[in-house]
Amino acid sequence: MSAIVESGEGPIEVIQVLFALHPSFGAQELCGPLEVLSNAYHKIKDPGTKAFECTIAAASRGVTSSSGLTIKADIDFENALESLSEYDVLIIPGGVGIEEVLSKQSEPLELIKAFAELQQSDPSKERTLMSIGTGSLLLGQTGILQGLAATTHPDYYTKMEIICKEAARRGELEQTDVMEENYVVNNARFDLGEKLEENPFVLSKRPDGRRKSIARKGSNAWKESVRRRESNARRANLRLGGLRLITSGGVTSGLDASLYLVAAMVSHESAQEVARVLQYTWNKGVTVEGIDV
Repeated sequence: MSAIVESGEGPIEVIQVLFALHPSFGAQELCGPLEVLSNAYHKIKDPGTKAFECTIAAASRGVTSSSGLTIKADIDFENALESLSEYDVLIIPGGVGIEEVLSKQSEPLELIKAFAELQQSDPSKERTLMSIGTGSLLLGQTGILQGLAATTHPDYYTKMEIICKEAARRGELEQTDVMEENYVVNNARFDLGEKLEENPFVLSKRPDGRRKSIARKGSNAWKESVRRRESNARRANLRLGGLRLITSGGVTSGLDASLYLVAAMVSHESAQEVARVLQYTWNKGVTVEGIDV
């Protein structure tokens, strides 16, 4: 499934993204990130160097959002599970249908767990799991947020805390730090750079006095990943085998988190260009844990 595009510097592998949709998903929680990733290029304004290729998985051929938008799925969840190792990024949009997924313990819960387990069994590959809005409730339900920090839609902070506490009781008794943030990144790979104030992901001051954000400096991150000096052992020692885990708040927070993903895996310049094309002001989130590479 891996696609290759040619550049003057040789072939660049396209980043494979899997969106997992449930009935009554939030349309904007799919379309926003999809629009961001579809406009990202390894070379600015060069459509021949697209950075991401997106695939949509659902339980049925057609899945309908809470607003009545019906999306044709590319693959079902069974095929998604079989081909999961081919994907670099798994994105879980939220929406009102999350409540039914939780009550029925249905997909994409198994897909989420399998993706996290895949990273733990094979930490040599850089993988990312990202949720939009209430999609983070599903991550909490699986127990993979234990010992990590996360956020969700502001209306669901309390429910998120309850779900994570219940998961901790079932698991390793490690609590999840539910943060009131735009988006939260765990297991980032970052280069602070020589001048901290020039790092596009570091918030040197927070108006509320809360913890600072320390995040990766986006600079051709994906193309350099194959020769990154980060050893597999260091990644394996991180929680979830070094799985980059991003949770975001509501709809616009999903746009912000998607721009972070572009910056982290392609380049900061590419993310800025996408924001310009979409006429959108990128609001940063926080990174709570990572390794210097």
